[in-house]
Amino acid sequence: MLIRPLITEKSTGLKEDAHQYSFKVHNAATKGDIRRAVEGLFKVRVLRVRTVNMRGKLRRMGRTQGYLSDWKKAMVTIAADQKIDFEKV
Repeated sequence: MLIRPLITEKSTGLKEDAHQYSFKVHNAATKGDIRRAVEGLFKVRVLRVRTVNMRGKLRRMGRTQGYLSDWKKAMVTIAADQKIDFEKV
């Protein structure tokens, strides 16, 4: 279900302030699927899962143009006393 973590300046701030981690997930993944995947993989307690369907961006190559595929982003809130270390996984 989880494809990769999203590590940006904004997501780093959310991680430190609100204990939220962002992931790119499969388009068909539900909030329950994402919760079970994060709890099983990282051994943390998930408090809340929010999802957003992201539109693919327009890309141009010379005269032709196309769109990147749409994708789903999940923001996972974990307990305040826990932490996810991506280097260990």
